[in-house]
Amino acid sequence: MKKRILVLFFGLIAIILTACGSSQPKINEKPYEDKQFLMGTYVQIRIYDDGKKSALKPAFNRVKELADKITVNQEGSEIDEINKQAGIKPVKVTNDMYYLLKEAYKYSQDSKGGFDMAIGSITSLWRIGFPDARKPAQSEIDQALKLVNYHDVEFNDAEKTVYLKQAGMKLDLGAIAKGYITDEVVKVLKENDVTTAIIDLGGNVFVMGHSPRGDQNEDWTVGIQDPNQARNVVLGSVPESNMSLVTSGIYERYLEADGKTYHHLFNPKTGYPFDNDIAGVTIVSKKSIDGDGLSTAVFSMGVKDGLKYVEELKDTEAIFVTRDDKVYVTSGLKDRFELNKEAGYKMGNDKDLK
Repeated sequence: MKKRILVLFFGLIAIILTACGSSQPKINEKPYEDKQFLMGTYVQIRIYDDGKKSALKPAFNRVKELADKITVNQEGSEIDEINKQAGIKPVKVTNDMYYLLKEAYKYSQDSKGGFDMAIGSITSLWRIGFPDARKPAQSEIDQALKLVNYHDVEFNDAEKTVYLKQAGMKLDLGAIAKGYITDEVVKVLKENDVTTAIIDLGGNVFVMGHSPRGDQNEDWTVGIQDPNQARNVVLGSVPESNMSLVTSGIYERYLEADGKTYHHLFNPKTGYPFDNDIAGVTIVSKKSIDGDGLSTAVFSMGVKDGLKYVEELKDTEAIFVTRDDKVYVTSGLKDRFELNKEAGYKMGNDKDLK
């Protein structure tokens, strides 16, 4: 009798294990993928779950929907309407836009203005990344700087309205928008039962699940962009799963004028690109919007203060690349970051930073 019960018991376990195994999605080594040029960059989504090719369409639809609301100088966009009504009246916005603007305000506060959501009057002067980019006259920069002040962005939570107090003020969410959109794509994929995917919004990468090329629980190996080279040249890599990696660097967009090179990451206090020891920074975080906001915020701090700032954040790591070709990583990546020895960089010592 005991043997029979034992056999039945193990038989029941086998049935349970079989049922559990059958519920696991089949993961393909070759993904379903699509790549489209949106928001001035290439957006690429790769889905590895078998039979989930159909999830690509709603994911890209979400990107386009949000881009239409967020893009500056696009007729009909919500951000453009807010800028047009600066100093005139509050503008009611959708939940998407209100959430994004509140997050941008939070990072403006946390970075003490190193990241300033109201940088638009400066970025629209320089136009770096566009055919009509130019170096403005100092008088133009001085005038525009008077309008860069995130404290003059007024929110009404009950009405979901946003008001820019000074006429001529302009919001520019280019430093945080792609992060929010990346997070929204992750939501869409999860709603469509996708477990394994790579989302890449031109410098904003999110890796879902585990790599199909290794063991069942093997992390993805994510390459870190070399900030002194064209896109897709890596200086090293880290293993990650269900994490966002956002890179900001001087390689992305720049203007050459008067014998100098000006990159696109602007200091809200000077009206010129940041001039410090950072060539590029990568933020590793659970949410891409956090990585996006932080990558600009810590860029404003320099390597030493930026490292210290990130070390105090939960579930967040950073990789800094300096202009003198050294790499610094936060403590959580010390044993995980692998430097590409052929890239020409060397690891720096935190204690040597001044």
